Amino acid sequence: MQMKTPGLYIHVPFCQSRCGYCDFYSITQTDLMPEYLVALQREMGWYRDKFESFDTVYLGGGTPSLLRPGRVGDLIDAIRKAFVILPGSEITCEVNPADLNREDLKDLHDLGINRLNIGVQSFSDGELLMLGRRHNRMQAVAAFEDACSAGFENIGLDLIYCLPGQSLSMWEENLRQALDLRPAHLSCYELELKDHTPLGQRLAHGEIVQPGEDTQREFFLRTSEILETAGFIHYEVSNFALGMNHASRHNQKYWDHTPYLGLGPSAHSFDGAGRWWNHASLEHYLGDLREGCAPVAGSEVLDREALYSEALLLGFRTRRGIDLNEIRRRFGRDLLSEHAQVLERFSREGLITIENDFLRPTRAGMSVADGLARL
Repeated sequence: MQMKTPGLYIHVPFCQSRCGYCDFYSITQTDLMPEYLVALQREMGWYRDKFESFDTVYLGGGTPSLLRPGRVGDLIDAIRKAFVILPGSEITCEVNPADLNREDLKDLHDLGINRLNIGVQSFSDGELLMLGRRHNRMQAVAAFEDACSAGFENIGLDLIYCLPGQSLSMWEENLRQALDLRPAHLSCYELELKDHTPLGQRLAHGEIVQPGEDTQREFFLRTSEILETAGFIHYEVSNFALGMNHASRHNQKYWDHTPYLGLGPSAHSFDGAGRWWNHASLEHYLGDLREGCAPVAGSEVLDREALYSEALLLGFRTRRGIDLNEIRRRFGRDLLSEHAQVLERFSREGLITIENDFLRPTRAGMSVADGLARL
């Protein structure tokens, strides 16, 4: 079997301010950037022999665009010195609309970054204020237009739906404004509030109310319908691309058990058999690397049954679905015979299709993907 080429993820943990809904690890102490970048190069040294080459690089966060192009350039140089980045690799950088002007974006393009993910989240100034975002609608539009002028052709926008007080018509207006820009990719995430976030606390205290499950499903189905009608492929539960050539090559690695290396605080890695994750603390991350230790907080070995369960869970989240022959080869399991009655019911209910040895979720099936995987 041909080995899959791994992807490289770099977690940049800095933010100018914390958004009220965000559950990702980040800090606002941007003065620690220089020490973080030095530590990151030390961490790369731990994996030179384990991961030799990559065909995707993803700078995520946090807010990678806070590094500014000069530091991003230093980071790209360090990556290329430590590892082989194969020709034609996808190199993505997440950016905040408030951080970069046209000249900065041109510099990023010249550094070899060929894909941008712009954290728009909403085209409504009221919704952006409620979410705690630093930009407004005009800045979001300007960031996209400046990115196009800088030479970027593969640009994705992130949007969030099912916000407190958001009606379906308000969300449809967000989608309309996104489609007017004609990005190559759209990620549409349903808002999930964790208890420890500011908005999660407001939800727990009854200060805000989120839509119920039926409404959430209506938002999901309408999103898929609108974007597919506009020519997008709904290739994963939350992701849409104008042709699979614009689908995120890096993120697809997470969904098909391709190995990946994560560097930086809170980053996760997978080598095909197990996972490990770094401290979700820049202080602990820096401390370990100062002392010559890998900044790993924990790890797990995935046995055959765990990998099998994950293959189903991840497969049901994607339009590609589950390759039944691959499941037989990897795990010695025959889904069609083992779960004949359940799969027949799913088919009758319009949740799946089975054709050419692929089991695929329908649009309705993708809206309940996690439930399907429990078979």
